[in-house]
Amino acid sequence: MLHEIKLKEDYIEPVLSGNKNFEVRLNDRGYQKGDLVKFKAVSRQGVTYVEPELENATFEITYVHSGLGLQEGYVVFGIERK
Repeated sequence: MLHEIKLKEDYIEPVLSGNKNFEVRLNDRGYQKGDLVKFKAVSRQGVTYVEPELENATFEITYVHSGLGLQEGYVVFGIERK
C-alpha cells in the first residue's frame, strides 16, 4: 500500500538525509511493515508546496510499533528510502 502524507518543512532535510528514519503518526491509515510512503512538503504556515527531492523520494516502512509508551491510536514506524 502507498501512503501519501504531509511532512512539515522542518523535517524534510533530516528525513532525506536519513538522520530522521522514523515517524510518529495517528494510525488512521493502518500502517504496516512493507507499505510505501511518499511525503508532501508543508510549510510552517500549513501550505503544501512542491519540494522536488522529496516529491521524487519513496520510503518503505521497515518497522511499526504501537502500544507501550504511545497514546492510544498512535504508532511509530521506521522508514528507509527506496
